[in-house]
Amino acid sequence: MQFKVKCPKCGEEVIKYRNPFPTVDVIVFVPPYSIVLIERKNPPLGWALPGGFVDYGERVEAAARREVKEETGLEVSLLSLLGVYSEPTRDPRFHTLSTVFVGIAKDISMLQAGDDAGKAKIFSLDNLPPLAFDHAKIIADFKATLKL
Repeated sequence: MQFKVKCPKCGEEVIKYRNPFPTVDVIVFVPPYSIVLIERKNPPLGWALPGGFVDYGERVEAAARREVKEETGLEVSLLSLLGVYSEPTRDPRFHTLSTVFVGIAKDISMLQAGDDAGKAKIFSLDNLPPLAFDHAKIIADFKATLKL
């Protein structure tokens, strides 16, 4: 989106651009039918997939592995790309677009909450808590790939 603003130094109109914030989310799959979720400590509160913002100069794959490590203590291997989720209202704070990966933990026994996660737990796909953002839709899309 572009919009015009006055330059505070020269007073002339300049065009500014506003774009969605790039994020990543990871479905950490725990076979046969479970996933890892984190309980967010910061608004918006609730249970969510591990994930967060992509840093400038960072590849989305690296951001995905970094965010999982920071929030859950797990090192993950990314198995596949589930999709890109970009509904403008998916995050109540501002427009984000998320590249969503499916991954598997190298050692699930290392699971522990960290960074901005209050808790990190394994949940059965059939018994999920209320979810933040659009993560219920993302998980439903993932479940469809399992052909349950």
